[in-house]
Amino acid sequence: MNENKSILKTMNDISGFLLVNKPKGITSFGLVKQIKKQLNVKKAGHCGTLDPAASGLMIIVVGKYTKLQDKFMKQDKVYLAEVKLGIKTDSGDLDGNIISQSDYSHITKEKIIDACRSFVGKISQIPPMYSALKVNGKKLYELARKGVTIERKPREITIYSIDLIDFHDDIFTIRVKCSSGTYIRTLAEDIGKKLNTDTVLNNLVREQIGEYTLSQAGQELYTL
Repeated sequence: MNENKSILKTMNDISGFLLVNKPKGITSFGLVKQIKKQLNVKKAGHCGTLDPAASGLMIIVVGKYTKLQDKFMKQDKVYLAEVKLGIKTDSGDLDGNIISQSDYSHITKEKIIDACRSFVGKISQIPPMYSALKVNGKKLYELARKGVTIERKPREITIYSIDLIDFHDDIFTIRVKCSSGTYIRTLAEDIGKKLNTDTVLNNLVREQIGEYTLSQAGQELYTL
Protein backbone atom coordinates (compact mmCIF):
# COMPACT_ATOMS: atom_id res chain seq x y z
CA MET A 1 0.00 0.00 0.00
CA ASN A 2 2.77 2.46 0.88
CA GLU A 3 4.52 1.63 -2.39
CA ASN A 4 1.37 2.49 -4.35
CA LYS A 5 1.07 5.83 -2.54
CA SER A 6 4.68 6.61 -3.43
CA ILE A 7 4.04 5.88 -7.11
CA LEU A 8 0.92 8.05 -7.06
CA LYS A 9 2.88 10.96 -5.56
CA THR A 10 5.57 10.65 -8.25
CA MET A 11 2.91 10.73 -10.98
CA ASN A 12 1.37 13.87 -9.50
CA ASP A 13 4.75 15.60 -9.54
CA ILE A 14 5.51 15.16 -13.25
CA SER A 15 6.08 18.26 -15.36
CA GLY A 16 6.52 18.78 -19.07
CA PHE A 17 4.45 19.21 -22.20
CA LEU A 18 2.59 16.88 -24.54
CA LEU A 19 2.04 17.23 -28.27
CA VAL A 20 -1.51 15.97 -28.84
CA ASN A 21 -3.60 15.40 -31.96
CA LYS A 22 -7.02 16.68 -30.86
CA PRO A 23 -9.87 14.83 -32.55
CA LYS A 24 -13.06 16.48 -33.72
CA GLY A 25 -16.01 16.59 -31.37
CA ILE A 26 -14.22 17.48 -28.14
CA THR A 27 -13.51 20.90 -26.65
CA SER A 28 -9.98 21.99 -25.81
CA PHE A 29 -10.99 22.10 -22.13
CA GLY A 30 -12.43 18.60 -22.40
CA LEU A 31 -9.16 17.30 -23.84
CA VAL A 32 -7.17 18.83 -20.98
CA LYS A 33 -9.56 17.26 -18.49
CA GLN A 34 -9.02 13.83 -20.06
CA ILE A 35 -5.24 14.19 -19.96
CA LYS A 36 -5.27 15.34 -16.34
CA LYS A 37 -7.18 12.21 -15.44
CA GLN A 38 -4.94 9.92 -17.49
CA LEU A 39 -1.72 11.35 -16.01
CA ASN A 40 -3.21 11.82 -12.55
CA VAL A 41 -1.85 15.37 -12.28
CA LYS A 42 -3.31 18.37 -10.48
CA LYS A 43 -2.22 21.04 -12.97
CA ALA A 44 -2.53 20.98 -16.74
CA GLY A 45 -3.53 23.47 -19.41
CA HIS A 46 -3.55 23.98 -23.16
CA CYS A 47 -1.64 26.52 -25.23
CA GLY A 48 -4.21 27.69 -27.73
CA THR A 49 -7.87 26.77 -28.22
CA LEU A 50 -9.13 24.63 -31.07
CA ASP A 51 -12.87 24.66 -31.76
CA PRO A 52 -14.76 21.40 -31.14
CA ALA A 53 -15.22 20.97 -34.92
CA ALA A 54 -11.48 21.45 -35.55
CA SER A 55 -8.71 18.89 -35.12
CA GLY A 56 -4.95 18.86 -35.03
CA LEU A 57 -1.99 19.81 -32.90
CA MET A 58 -2.41 21.06 -29.36
CA ILE A 59 0.32 21.60 -26.79
CA ILE A 60 -0.73 20.49 -23.30
CA VAL A 61 1.45 21.73 -20.43
CA VAL A 62 1.61 19.72 -17.21
CA GLY A 63 2.74 20.57 -13.69
CA LYS A 64 5.33 23.35 -13.46
CA TYR A 65 5.23 23.74 -17.23
CA THR A 66 1.84 25.46 -16.95
CA LYS A 67 3.93 28.59 -16.35
CA LEU A 68 5.04 28.34 -19.99
CA GLN A 69 1.54 28.66 -21.49
CA ASP A 70 2.14 32.19 -22.78
CA LYS A 71 5.45 31.15 -24.36
CA PHE A 72 3.76 28.44 -26.42
CA MET A 73 0.63 30.49 -27.18
CA LYS A 74 2.68 33.22 -28.84
CA GLN A 75 4.22 30.83 -31.35
CA ASP A 76 3.32 31.03 -35.04
CA LYS A 77 0.81 28.48 -36.36
CA VAL A 78 0.17 26.54 -39.57
CA TYR A 79 -3.37 25.46 -40.50
CA LEU A 80 -4.91 23.42 -43.29
CA ALA A 81 -8.35 24.89 -43.93
CA GLU A 82 -11.20 23.82 -46.18
CA VAL A 83 -13.46 26.70 -47.18
CA LYS A 84 -16.95 26.16 -48.60
CA LEU A 85 -18.28 28.66 -51.11
CA GLY A 86 -21.80 30.09 -51.29
CA ILE A 87 -22.80 29.80 -47.63
CA LYS A 88 -22.47 32.03 -44.56
CA THR A 89 -23.30 31.00 -40.99
CA ASP A 90 -23.57 32.95 -37.76
CA SER A 91 -20.55 31.10 -36.32
CA GLY A 92 -18.32 31.10 -39.39
CA ASP A 93 -18.26 27.29 -39.52
CA LEU A 94 -20.73 24.48 -40.22
CA ASP A 95 -21.75 24.26 -36.55
CA GLY A 96 -23.67 27.52 -36.93
CA ASN A 97 -26.98 28.48 -38.51
CA ILE A 98 -27.05 29.46 -42.18
CA ILE A 99 -27.77 33.18 -42.46
CA SER A 100 -27.19 33.74 -46.18
CA GLN A 101 -26.37 32.00 -49.44
CA SER A 102 -24.92 33.43 -52.62
CA ASP A 103 -23.79 32.56 -56.12
CA TYR A 104 -20.20 31.41 -56.58
CA SER A 105 -20.22 30.43 -60.25
CA HIS A 106 -17.82 33.29 -61.03
CA ILE A 107 -15.09 31.90 -58.76
CA THR A 108 -11.95 30.58 -60.44
CA LYS A 109 -8.67 29.18 -59.15
CA GLU A 110 -6.90 32.38 -60.20
CA LYS A 111 -9.38 34.58 -58.31
CA ILE A 112 -8.92 32.52 -55.15
CA ILE A 113 -5.13 32.82 -55.41
CA ASP A 114 -5.35 36.58 -55.93
CA ALA A 115 -7.78 37.02 -53.02
CA CYS A 116 -5.55 34.99 -50.70
CA ARG A 117 -2.47 37.00 -51.68
CA SER A 118 -4.20 40.22 -50.65
CA PHE A 119 -4.25 39.05 -47.02
CA VAL A 120 -0.53 38.23 -46.76
CA GLY A 121 1.31 40.61 -44.42
CA LYS A 122 0.21 42.56 -41.35
CA ILE A 123 -3.56 42.96 -41.32
CA SER A 124 -6.32 43.93 -38.90
CA GLN A 125 -8.81 41.24 -37.93
CA ILE A 126 -11.96 41.51 -35.86
CA PRO A 127 -12.36 38.45 -33.58
CA PRO A 128 -15.58 36.50 -34.20
CA MET A 129 -18.38 36.44 -31.65
CA TYR A 130 -18.09 32.65 -31.52
CA SER A 131 -14.67 32.64 -29.85
CA ALA A 132 -13.15 32.02 -26.42
CA LEU A 133 -11.91 35.61 -26.23
CA LYS A 134 -13.05 37.31 -23.03
CA VAL A 135 -14.57 40.80 -22.88
CA ASN A 136 -15.35 42.15 -19.40
CA GLY A 137 -14.85 38.66 -18.00
CA LYS A 138 -17.36 37.06 -20.38
CA LYS A 139 -16.39 34.65 -23.15
CA LEU A 140 -17.70 35.92 -26.47
CA TYR A 141 -19.24 32.59 -27.46
CA GLU A 142 -21.30 32.59 -24.25
CA LEU A 143 -22.80 35.94 -25.29
CA ALA A 144 -23.24 34.80 -28.90
CA ARG A 145 -25.25 31.76 -27.79
CA LYS A 146 -27.65 34.16 -26.06
CA GLY A 147 -28.04 36.17 -29.26
CA VAL A 148 -25.92 39.03 -27.94
CA THR A 149 -23.46 40.75 -30.26
CA ILE A 150 -20.98 43.31 -28.92
CA GLU A 151 -18.41 45.51 -30.58
CA ARG A 152 -14.96 43.91 -30.82
CA LYS A 153 -11.77 45.85 -31.35
CA PRO A 154 -9.72 44.85 -34.41
CA ARG A 155 -6.39 43.21 -33.66
CA GLU A 156 -3.23 43.24 -35.72
CA ILE A 157 -2.09 39.84 -36.90
CA THR A 158 0.43 38.62 -39.46
CA ILE A 159 -0.31 36.24 -42.31
CA TYR A 160 3.02 34.90 -43.57
CA SER A 161 1.62 32.84 -46.43
CA ILE A 162 -1.58 31.39 -47.87
CA ASP A 163 -1.15 28.59 -50.41
CA LEU A 164 -4.01 27.15 -52.43
CA ILE A 165 -3.79 23.36 -52.12
CA ASP A 166 -6.96 22.28 -53.91
CA PHE A 167 -10.12 23.67 -55.52
CA HIS A 168 -12.94 21.31 -56.41
CA ASP A 169 -16.67 22.06 -56.86
CA ASP A 170 -17.65 24.43 -54.02
CA ILE A 171 -14.67 23.84 -51.71
CA PHE A 172 -11.13 25.16 -51.81
CA THR A 173 -8.33 24.12 -49.45
CA ILE A 174 -5.62 26.48 -48.25
CA ARG A 175 -2.58 26.17 -46.02
CA VAL A 176 -2.12 29.23 -43.83
CA LYS A 177 0.99 30.19 -41.89
CA CYS A 178 0.12 32.94 -39.43
CA SER A 179 0.88 34.62 -36.13
CA SER A 180 -0.83 33.71 -32.88
CA GLY A 181 -4.25 35.27 -32.39
CA THR A 182 -5.37 34.60 -35.98
CA TYR A 183 -8.93 33.36 -36.44
CA ILE A 184 -9.11 31.15 -39.53
CA ARG A 185 -12.93 31.30 -39.56
CA THR A 186 -12.73 35.08 -39.87
CA LEU A 187 -10.01 34.83 -42.52
CA ALA A 188 -12.20 32.43 -44.52
CA GLU A 189 -15.12 34.87 -44.36
CA ASP A 190 -12.92 37.81 -45.35
CA ILE A 191 -11.56 35.90 -48.34
CA GLY A 192 -15.17 35.30 -49.34
CA LYS A 193 -15.92 39.02 -49.19
CA LYS A 194 -12.93 39.62 -51.45
CA LEU A 195 -14.37 37.05 -53.86
CA ASN A 196 -17.81 38.67 -53.67
CA THR A 197 -19.52 35.57 -52.30
CA ASP A 198 -20.36 33.93 -48.99
CA THR A 199 -17.92 31.49 -47.42
CA VAL A 200 -17.81 29.24 -44.39
CA LEU A 201 -15.07 27.15 -42.79
CA ASN A 202 -15.76 23.55 -43.77
CA ASN A 203 -12.87 21.85 -41.94
CA LEU A 204 -9.77 22.91 -40.02
CA VAL A 205 -6.60 21.07 -39.00
CA ARG A 206 -3.77 22.71 -37.07
CA GLU A 207 -0.58 21.26 -38.48
CA GLN A 208 2.12 23.17 -36.61
CA ILE A 209 2.84 25.35 -33.56
CA GLY A 210 6.24 27.01 -33.65
CA GLU A 211 8.77 24.25 -34.37
CA TYR A 212 6.41 21.44 -33.33
CA THR A 213 4.44 19.54 -35.97
CA LEU A 214 1.36 17.33 -35.96
CA SER A 215 3.49 14.35 -37.01
CA GLN A 216 5.25 14.55 -33.61
CA ALA A 217 2.02 14.16 -31.64
CA GLY A 218 2.03 11.11 -29.37
CA GLN A 219 2.34 9.91 -25.80
CA GLU A 220 5.83 11.25 -25.05
CA LEU A 221 6.19 13.91 -22.35
CA TYR A 222 8.70 16.55 -23.46
CA THR A 223 10.82 18.93 -21.39
CA LEU A 224 12.84 21.94 -22.44
